[in-house]
Amino acid sequence: MVTPNSNYSQSGSFQYRTFIDPFVVSRLQSVLGANMIVETTRDSIRGELMEVQPDHIALKAGDSTIFVRIQQIVSVMPI
Repeated sequence: MVTPNSNYSQSGSFQYRTFIDPFVVSRLQSVLGANMIVETTRDSIRGELMEVQPDHIALKAGDSTIFVRIQQIVSVMPI
């Protein structure tokens, strides 16, 4: 989240902020490698959870790797 008034420094550079939910990250790390359905604010994605970072996950869906921002995840269901 970038707000121009509070994040703009005197040197002219921006400071970026993101909200991290450590409980979600921890739970996702516990099912790393599992096949799952990830429901996002946009659609559902089915694939293998390949990577978990503080701000996003990577799913292997067929031959593609899909990156999903954790803030966009509504629910996760291992299958």
